[in-house]
Amino acid sequence: MTSRRLVLAGGCAAMLASGCQTYGEAAQAPASPPGEPGGGGPALARLTDIPVGGGRVFPDRKVVVTQPAAGVIKAFSAVCTHQGCLVTGVEDGNIVCPCHGSAFKLADGSVAAGPAKQALPTVAVTVSGDTVTLG
Repeated sequence: MTSRRLVLAGGCAAMLASGCQTYGEAAQAPASPPGEPGGGGPALARLTDIPVGGGRVFPDRKVVVTQPAAGVIKAFSAVCTHQGCLVTGVEDGNIVCPCHGSAFKLADGSVAAGPAKQALPTVAVTVSGDTVTLG
């Protein structure tokens, strides 16, 4: 006979094995799609779509791309490191999370305001001409 404790332990092990995020874990950067030449993914945006001193969130890719200075492109996971909410935008030099008020600096993803304690993980992007792609 299978005990309830064994069933629960098995379910937790399956969740961990599948890579599910648990409460309090830092968010992981999304992976580039397999099979793309050079490891890059599909185009995210044109440089002109990313305002200088601002940024743009791509919720379907869970990525935020910023342009802290003209021609300087940075990308971070759009998953807040506090409790896993998606950030919603870039305002006043910060990437903002609507859930609990965390803010992250657009230049490096570091914490500008809590309750988050960890920076947003960086995501690799490539700029080719006027196109920004993952990878």
